Amino acid sequence: MDKRKKPYRITRERLLAAKKRIDAIPDRGMEFKEFVSLLQKHFEEISKETTHLFEVNVDKDELWELYLNSFPSGTNEVFRERREYDCSACRQFIKNVGNIVAIKNNKLKTIWDFETNDDKFQPVINALSEYVKQGHIDGIWLSNVSRIGVEKNFELSENEKVATWHHLHLNLPERFVNKTKKSLGNIQGSFRDTRNVFKRSLDEITKDSILTVLELISQNSLYKGEEWKFALNEFLKYKKEYDKVEEKELFAWEQSLKTGEVVGKIKNHSMGTLLINISEGMDLDLAVKKYEEIVAPNNYKRPKPIYTKKMLEDAQKTIEELGYMSSLGRRHATLDDISINNILFSNRDSAKRMSGNVFEEMLEEVAVNSRQFSRVEEVSVDKFVTDILPAVKELEVFLENKHSSSMVSLIAPKDKEAQTMFKWDNGFSWAYSGNMTDSMIKEQVKMAGGNVEGILRFSICWNDTEFNPNDFDAHCLEPNGNEIYFGKSHSSYTEGKLDVDIISPKKDVPAVENITWASESKMEKGAYSFFVHNYSNRGGRAGFKAEVEFDGNIYSFEYNKELKHGESVEVAEVYFDGDNFTIEEKLPSSVSSREIWNLKTNQFHPVSVMMYSPNYWDQQQGIGHRHYFFMLKGCINPENPNSFYNEFLKEDLMKHRKVFEALGSKLKVEDSEDQLSGIGFSSTKRNEVIVRVKGNIDRVLKIKF
Repeated sequence: MDKRKKPYRITRERLLAAKKRIDAIPDRGMEFKEFVSLLQKHFEEISKETTHLFEVNVDKDELWELYLNSFPSGTNEVFRERREYDCSACRQFIKNVGNIVAIKNNKLKTIWDFETNDDKFQPVINALSEYVKQGHIDGIWLSNVSRIGVEKNFELSENEKVATWHHLHLNLPERFVNKTKKSLGNIQGSFRDTRNVFKRSLDEITKDSILTVLELISQNSLYKGEEWKFALNEFLKYKKEYDKVEEKELFAWEQSLKTGEVVGKIKNHSMGTLLINISEGMDLDLAVKKYEEIVAPNNYKRPKPIYTKKMLEDAQKTIEELGYMSSLGRRHATLDDISINNILFSNRDSAKRMSGNVFEEMLEEVAVNSRQFSRVEEVSVDKFVTDILPAVKELEVFLENKHSSSMVSLIAPKDKEAQTMFKWDNGFSWAYSGNMTDSMIKEQVKMAGGNVEGILRFSICWNDTEFNPNDFDAHCLEPNGNEIYFGKSHSSYTEGKLDVDIISPKKDVPAVENITWASESKMEKGAYSFFVHNYSNRGGRAGFKAEVEFDGNIYSFEYNKELKHGESVEVAEVYFDGDNFTIEEKLPSSVSSREIWNLKTNQFHPVSVMMYSPNYWDQQQGIGHRHYFFMLKGCINPENPNSFYNEFLKEDLMKHRKVFEALGSKLKVEDSEDQLSGIGFSSTKRNEVIVRVKGNIDRVLKIKF
């Protein structure tokens, strides 16, 4: 007889019988069930207080061992093969969510921070809380499932008794469950990147730098600065709070979830570059320049000088202490302000010569081509001043388009008794201008995005007077045989570039094309041939206009005939000898006359006085470069010139150079009758001017500077 014990078989009948006895059996998990209930309640509370949960970087195996070993002696004894609270379900729960924390008002709460009022479980959760708080936050926490852990399971013993085992488990709100198609790693990585940049931004960007930039924006001194105003004010709020808190890591994690990409990653934007540079002590002008190099177009000019309120207050204090307040008022200078000792020449008969009959006045409207003076006698400015000028009774200057940047005004102090702020012994300064109204074609090219500031320019225009839908193309054949046109818009040899190409002219909108050479450094010697080609005749019967510009002179051409399909018309040929340009017209041209400061260009104008710049008056040795001023009769500065420039100022004012730069451009120069304005030339820059002198001998000279 086999006396071995038969194996116990679990049948359906035995299970049903066991389930009936469950309620009658003392539940060994009731105490643990209450603990789990408290855990769930605490989790619900901290979940309501935050939109995100975080996980702390701790050793999860150690966390589990700590859980088992923290039960008081005698409360977690070995049951069968393992300790009573050692089960695979609870182990997975603690490893999955035991390191979860919430942050509220810069304070960290773990899922173990609650009271049980129980001697057995309280030591366990206290130990777990302390251990988790010693780690650092690694990122946000999300789950792919809405339920963590299992609530309970049943065990049927050999004596047909049923045991209920309760486990750690949680039901998650939807916001902590990943329902997107993105992986948890990608989502967590994105939040981690924002937090890291946000933290570095808070650490590296100073509050003063933010306030400085906001002040520049309010002054309209920063390109597209207004677009950053809201973000900067938001970041400033975070920065002020961040500087006060002790738990900066917690602050960065909690607040980075609220900032959004722009504020949270401000350091990585162009504005962040500006803020970092200012924070690191970079000169304000240089910092703004670097910012503008990133965001502003090449032709951008800052509307206002860079200075701040504190800089202004410091400068005002210095000005008051040194007694310069009365020196700030400026006006246009007149002959009454000038000592005879500081005048090199005075044309006393110029006023009489200005009057005449109507036919003489009309004759003065006719422009003169400067090339007719190409063979006149050339003299240096020093020879002219010492040897020729003393015998001159009348002096006239031939004003050319290229002199537009040489127009100058003499500026005097409103208070004649005010002490000078300048390095020289008088209170006079001067201001050059480069403003000049451009031709219609040049303006249209600029509006189309073309470069008009090159060393050589060829522009064409059509469709301006009547609708001409034809597709005209500007061409240039360079000395090396390379051709610049729509099919090859850039020359790698000379850097010549076609930057405007109109294919389909629109009604009532002038069509233009433009070829420009930015620098002569790569231009090859030889002939540059310009022509216009009718690529596609679409019924237009009008011709075209064209311009060639170099050395400040614009040569204008007009072709009034219809161009057949495929026809080309030569306009001009410009020859470059390595230093200078000369032009051969293939079509009849005219030299454009412009009005600069109330005077017509390409005409002679009488000089009222000629003088050195004020830094060389009164037999001074001279501080800085010498300038030669030809003040012209009837010349009126239409602009608001700078009152002074920083390079004029005494050394004790240079520490406030940014504010003085602003003052120089902001302080209005009052108009004066018979203002002294004209053209000026620096002794340090190569230039030339044609003059007509009358004395014992009348002659035309070319003065070289």
